[in-house]
Amino acid sequence: MTTATRWTTADLARFPDDDTLRYEIIDGELSVTKAPDTYHQIVAGRIAATLDAWSIRNGGYTIPAPGIILPDEDNLIPDVVWVSDARFHASIGDDHKLHALPELVLEVLSPGKQNEERDREKKLEVYARGGVKEYWIVDWRHQTADIYRGPGLPRLDVLNAADTLTTPLLPGFALLLATVFAHLP
Repeated sequence: MTTATRWTTADLARFPDDDTLRYEIIDGELSVTKAPDTYHQIVAGRIAATLDAWSIRNGGYTIPAPGIILPDEDNLIPDVVWVSDARFHASIGDDHKLHALPELVLEVLSPGKQNEERDREKKLEVYARGGVKEYWIVDWRHQTADIYRGPGLPRLDVLNAADTLTTPLLPGFALLLATVFAHLP
């Protein structure tokens, strides 16, 4: 009988620091991915900049690629998160990583079936279980943004480049998606 290895937070501490690979654990399963490509980073950076400008005026923290350490079998590195002041101060650890999920998570899709499955299914399940209020999955190749919101994170909408992304979570926040996708192939 073969048993599957269940990876934990302690296991991650044994991996080397490496800027070219990302190590995540989702439900005890290790996921090793390459660092995102340049266009992926441009999209994440543009959205993070808009979220950060809103946060500076209204409160909260926009954090690109934070380490999120959850109990034992979930350790995640989303592309961008927004976390309220109260949740940030309650969840930041001595290791300077978040130890609770934020209110808003953004993932930019990387190419490949495994990457898409991880973001659209596995991470969605973790975020829904953990009380994330809103989850955005942005696909720069197709110039779309899937918006998941509310308990259980059902998908509410699929926006395209002509749309403006708004959210009741961040009153007054507006992001014209055409600006996110501008000058990309």
